[in-house]
Amino acid sequence: MKKLSIRESLALLLLLLIMIGVSIIKFKLDPQTPLLLAITLLIVWGRFRRHSWEEIHNGIQKGVKTGIIPMIIFILIGALISVWIASGIIPSMMVVGFKLLNPSFFIPSVFLICAVVGTSIGSALTTVSTIGLAFLGMGTAMGFEPGLIAGAIVSGSVFGDKMSPLSDSTNLAAAIAEVDLFKHIKNLMWTTIPSLILSTLLFLFFGMNNELATTNQVVGLTKVIESNFQVNWLAAIPIIFIFISSWKRIPAIPTLLINIGLSIGLLKVNSPSVKLTEISSYIQEGYVSTTGNEIIDALLSRGGVQSMMWSISLIILALALGGLLMEFKIIDTVMSPISDASLSIGNLILVTALSAIGVNALVGEQYLAIVLPGNAFKKTYKQSGLSPLALSRVLEDAGAVINSLIPWGVSGVFISTALGVPTLTYLPFAFFCLLSPILTVISGYANIGIKKLEPSTL
Repeated sequence: MKKLSIRESLALLLLLLIMIGVSIIKFKLDPQTPLLLAITLLIVWGRFRRHSWEEIHNGIQKGVKTGIIPMIIFILIGALISVWIASGIIPSMMVVGFKLLNPSFFIPSVFLICAVVGTSIGSALTTVSTIGLAFLGMGTAMGFEPGLIAGAIVSGSVFGDKMSPLSDSTNLAAAIAEVDLFKHIKNLMWTTIPSLILSTLLFLFFGMNNELATTNQVVGLTKVIESNFQVNWLAAIPIIFIFISSWKRIPAIPTLLINIGLSIGLLKVNSPSVKLTEISSYIQEGYVSTTGNEIIDALLSRGGVQSMMWSISLIILALALGGLLMEFKIIDTVMSPISDASLSIGNLILVTALSAIGVNALVGEQYLAIVLPGNAFKKTYKQSGLSPLALSRVLEDAGAVINSLIPWGVSGVFISTALGVPTLTYLPFAFFCLLSPILTVISGYANIGIKKLEPSTL
């Protein structure tokens, strides 16, 4: 078999990206179709290069295997959303929010509250699908654009995920770079705090809406919720349980399973006459609101296992494509000469960030966007006299943060499904996610907060 050249690898990657991007952005196709075409093209190319069917199957299996646990979590969150609505948990959060949040500061408040909750529980996806969904309902009722609300939710949730010691991606970035977790989080502040401040100011500016719903309209919607759902303090129990589970480091799957059980118990307490078949229908098909109010019914008809199947089919295809790219050594071929090159500090950080973003776009998986560039550039950072903390920060800023902005990425797919807002609709307003990689590159060229190796470790 002829050795794979970097020119051939780059040409193939560029072709795949253009084909997927144009199909989704210009022709508005569902991502599954261009991903299927990309997989087909890659398999044809692989066979032309004399890769066996066994290698092709292995690549697909290895790629999809990385997403098995996230897909199970997606299914459980789909069930959780529906029982949280049926049992009155999300409606209760909406009512409390209507009464406490000032519409003039609603959007920056959403960003900052999601940031605090995300940091507390260490999971952007859980934050989005619980408190984020409630905020989306409130903001839509107040007259804000769904894309702006979702951008604030995603930005805050991703901030929390990035800065939490409980976050999988934060722990992974520290582990790959071989640095202490809390030193890694402290070093992240050089780019994260400016991103937080700039994002807050942008959300404050864009959140100034002169066409908001009147107080009477919001009060009317509150009454609709209170008359059709059980709104009471018991709704706090499953929410508190999530925080306790995070504090105790209980894994996501048992946390979600127990929380679903608690929510079903709450539903039976609030509505003793509810039948087992109805509960099963909520879990499988989702909750359908029948208040008669179009706004509330649109906002609270969500969830269910089936609501996640579209997302899961997309994730399987994206991960299969990523698995083939790795099995055929296409990504390794492109990254190897770059990681071996002699670069200035600014250029090295730029290339690392672009590599992490590129892996996100090609593979759609944030963990691989941390692992692949991290392993590829670890030696180069040491040779350049940079501390591993410099590498771990770039991996977090450009690897973990960007996945929520990729329409076929694991996080992007989940968020768009959970909130019902397309990725490309909230992307322009996900200011924190957009600013993080930009500021990490600027810090590299400006030499701001870039940790160097101690002389004894050179």
